[in-house]
Amino acid sequence: MKDVLTVIMAGGKGTRLMPLTQDRSKPAVPFGGIYRLIDIPLSNCINSQLYKILIFPQYKSQSMVDHIEEGWNIFSGDLGHYLRIAAPQQRTGAEWYRGTADCVRQNLYMVERERPRYVLILSGDHVYKMDYTSFRQYHEDKGADVTVGLLEVDRAQGSEFGIAEVDNEFRIRAWAEKPHDPKPIPDDPERCLASMGIYLFRTDLLLDLLHKTDYDDFGGDIIPKIINELKVYAYPYRRLNQIRDYIHMVDPDGERRFRLVDRTRDSQYWRDVGTLDAYWNANMDLTGIDPFFNLYGSLWPIHTFQRQCPPAKFVFNQPDHKEPRIGSAIDSVVSHGCIISGGTVRSSVLSYNVTIRSWAEVDESVIMDDVEVGRHCRIKKAIIDKHNVIPAHTEIGINPLADRERFVVTPRGIVVVPKGYFKKED
Repeated sequence: MKDVLTVIMAGGKGTRLMPLTQDRSKPAVPFGGIYRLIDIPLSNCINSQLYKILIFPQYKSQSMVDHIEEGWNIFSGDLGHYLRIAAPQQRTGAEWYRGTADCVRQNLYMVERERPRYVLILSGDHVYKMDYTSFRQYHEDKGADVTVGLLEVDRAQGSEFGIAEVDNEFRIRAWAEKPHDPKPIPDDPERCLASMGIYLFRTDLLLDLLHKTDYDDFGGDIIPKIINELKVYAYPYRRLNQIRDYIHMVDPDGERRFRLVDRTRDSQYWRDVGTLDAYWNANMDLTGIDPFFNLYGSLWPIHTFQRQCPPAKFVFNQPDHKEPRIGSAIDSVVSHGCIISGGTVRSSVLSYNVTIRSWAEVDESVIMDDVEVGRHCRIKKAIIDKHNVIPAHTEIGINPLADRERFVVTPRGIVVVPKGYFKKED
């Protein structure tokens, strides 16, 4: 993979993730307790032996830049490896990036300077595991000019994506943005192929396209324009992607053991966390005995910046107390520095330094860094952003009418509390 240059688009405003993106870009949004969304594609790159990476941010990027500089300083210049963050420079005019293709065009000198054989283009805010070495091998086996990562989805969902129409060899023959009646896969009439925002270009072709055209987007503009002239192939992600790793399996005698499998369950997992409901769903997918997206793989680890915090602590075991007080977390992800002090956490994701006070109950919620949940609080199906000190007896996610008067409530009923909404009492 030494001849592949990776470009990660990290400029998304994330307007549908407000208020989580009030002060940060979409790729910088915390995820899974200790991670940021940008960690997912970066980890896929490292696990696929891709060590030449360009990141193109745009909006409110400082927290992402800080995170990458603190946690991803692992590249050796002596070996020709690098991770570079290229801030928008308006090198080709007075405009900011108008789309994905325009973003690469405005930074094309960085690609020309490297002159790789291929350029791999990724999004910085999707949750998935992908072996890009297999993606590249598929591209070469097909003799493709461009290969597009595509997700097999039910046709009813097709109107939410860019949809590729393919022939029996999976060569793309037509492309439609959010069609009302998406074309099915030839051998699967119930599903269609939706864009994942993943592209592998021959570098000479990419340079030629971007120099000779002024198209703004790869998916919306370039791919539909070139499919009749060039060999553009679809990579059916859920069929072909394979992540080899150890997983826990339960033997017939009920004992859990580590087993090495050639294709993990989350080899087929992909989420665009572009909405608050999708973000909440992706975090909930991390919990439980057999999570849909596994953070605990040893052969395909998710890397990040690790804050220096003490271990999580669970205190009070008073089941026979007048008011039973037991610090517990069930089917949950609990990060460093958390103290579950007599409260109960169920099916939730807790980031660094979260404190759950006595008799509080937290269910199916995402709690970010440095949040304190007061005594007797009831929190259900909520996203609580950083630096909140929630007063005792507060209820969130219990009374929808009251919640809507103060907070954003999603179509699914998830309540979102902005950063620092509840201040610490003097």
